[in-house]
Amino acid sequence: MTNNKIKQKKWDLSDIIKSPEGEPLKELLTSLENSIKEIEAIRPKLNNKCNAQTFNFALEHLQNLSIAANRLGSYAGLWFSENTQNQSALSFQAKIEQIITEANNRALFLMLWWKHLPDKHASLLIHDAPETLQYYLEYQRKESPHVLEEQNEQIVNIKNINGTNALTTIYAMITNKYTFDLSIGQTKKTKLTRDALMNYVRDPNAKARKMAYQELYRVYENDGIVLSQIYKNLVQDWYEEYVKLRKHPTPISVRNLSNDIPNEVTKTLLSVCRENTHIFQRWFKIKARILSLKQLNRYDIYAPINSSITKYPYAESVELVLNTFEEFSPKIAAAARQIFKENHIDSENRNGKRGGAFCASIIPSITPYVLINYGGSIRDVATLAHELGHAVHSMISNNHSVLTYHSTLPLAETASTFSEMLLIDKLLESTTDNNVKQDIIANSLDDNYATIMRQAYFTIFEQKAHEMIENHSDTDDLNEAYLKNLEEQFGDSVKVNSEFKWEWISIPHIYYTPFYCYSYSFGQLLVLALYQRYKEIGSKFIPQYIQILEYGSSKSPQYILEKAGIDISSPKFWQGGFNFINKLIDEVENTTQD
Repeated sequence: MTNNKIKQKKWDLSDIIKSPEGEPLKELLTSLENSIKEIEAIRPKLNNKCNAQTFNFALEHLQNLSIAANRLGSYAGLWFSENTQNQSALSFQAKIEQIITEANNRALFLMLWWKHLPDKHASLLIHDAPETLQYYLEYQRKESPHVLEEQNEQIVNIKNINGTNALTTIYAMITNKYTFDLSIGQTKKTKLTRDALMNYVRDPNAKARKMAYQELYRVYENDGIVLSQIYKNLVQDWYEEYVKLRKHPTPISVRNLSNDIPNEVTKTLLSVCRENTHIFQRWFKIKARILSLKQLNRYDIYAPINSSITKYPYAESVELVLNTFEEFSPKIAAAARQIFKENHIDSENRNGKRGGAFCASIIPSITPYVLINYGGSIRDVATLAHELGHAVHSMISNNHSVLTYHSTLPLAETASTFSEMLLIDKLLESTTDNNVKQDIIANSLDDNYATIMRQAYFTIFEQKAHEMIENHSDTDDLNEAYLKNLEEQFGDSVKVNSEFKWEWISIPHIYYTPFYCYSYSFGQLLVLALYQRYKEIGSKFIPQYIQILEYGSSKSPQYILEKAGIDISSPKFWQGGFNFINKLIDEVENTTQD
């Protein structure tokens, strides 16, 4: 692949569905319907005497149903992400959501029966099930205490179409329509996307950084009450369904169960993060000294420590990332190159396009899709490596079932974060300029803050917000709680201005996937441990690393990591990641001393 073939463009969704209308759509809908009918036909045979042949036949068609539903749902979501103002995409998404919900409701009885089956019979069926599905079946039974009766489960599914799903769609439509204006001296930038605006928070010009944040929160504040109300309704729905109806002990325990992470592990992780705020506070004080400031302002935490900013053309960045992968593992590089060969990446900046970046894994036989909004900064190069890492992870684990090939959230960040660290090492090796090296390490520290501490504190805020909303707190109360959250993070190392009280309404994850964010902290600290092992033993580590990726979600995160010699229940393990970060800070500090 040569540079002149690598251009920023929109992806091609035809590998999922050739067309969102006509015969291609009809064939997929027919496949979905046929799978449901096969499962429905088995219903009379589902009893305490059901044999393995019947159950495995049902599982086969459950997988077929999931394949059809994933293709339909993914196409709808990705088409909408291209342009969240596209009415055709919005209508198609609503139509597909309804079809999939109805399909899942009709097949719902299968897993409900399974979750209520006596342990002895269930154990026999697990033993005779395909090996790649055994952990999946065991995990499903962990949800047994929280399962409702079939009719109630169906009602909840229907409710979500016009309830939580509708609210998150409205949030996406409102916020992805935003455009931002900047006037810095004689330079005026108008109708910027959020991603384009956020490039300025890493600008050498302090005024540009300040104005970018002020413009961001000015626009969000205009809809602050509306966006806050959307969030409060989502939180209330979460509490009513999961805590009151399904009897989960706490709101976050719902996410812990879906991640198959013990509640105590999450509690330990967040506790260790809180105990280590001083490490990043130390970094911010050193950074202030490097920037000749008495104290960092919140506007400045991502400021480059050198005044010059290197821009990375897209084609060169793609080759840099792919070559980095190649030097580590040709297998990983080949998987990443497939994304570009099949045009499964949307890298353009367009108004209306969903902001940020993500990787969408559809089914094992389809190469994942990657969305980024590439702007040319070193952070954009890192984001490219990160999202390609996600894609590679899915491709390496695609020998599993559609039900078990995509890893749970805590391990989902493993390949992505590891890919970023490979890139950082590559950049450090390719330069002899101490200023550039210092810049790269400083950027890495900024990213570690953003991925570990910031995400942990989003989760800590979510826990507080869920509690407050249940007690009928208003928007002002939530804003005040968020400012206190920031004060705990930064201590006296960073001054936080009042407009940051609106930051929380600008974080999509807390709307779309409550308590998702601790997975970033989990993944980053995990990868710091894995990467240290790689540096210690070199190429001998690569097969171990690939084996972790190959598991997908065919085993629990705890099992996979225990096999790799990692105890996630130990505070000492999580502390190791912070100790590594402290060494990076030492390295920067030593290079700045006379």
